[in-house]
Amino acid sequence: MKFYKIFQYAYLVFAVLFLYDAFTKWEINTTGAYISLGLAALAVFMFFFRRKFGKKFDNRNNSK
Repeated sequence: MKFYKIFQYAYLVFAVLFLYDAFTKWEINTTGAYISLGLAALAVFMFFFRRKFGKKFDNRNNSK
């Protein structure tokens, strides 16, 4: 049960890493920077998505 909660925060770690990658690539290759920014946005979206459905899953298991 705690594994998915830990993995959920890994998405935020990846988002920070992709943001760092985007800012370091910005001067050299803007196309690569845009890809990294897109992946960072996807990672943040996945964090909130997993958190929302994780709470629904916990509520359903606790109600039984």
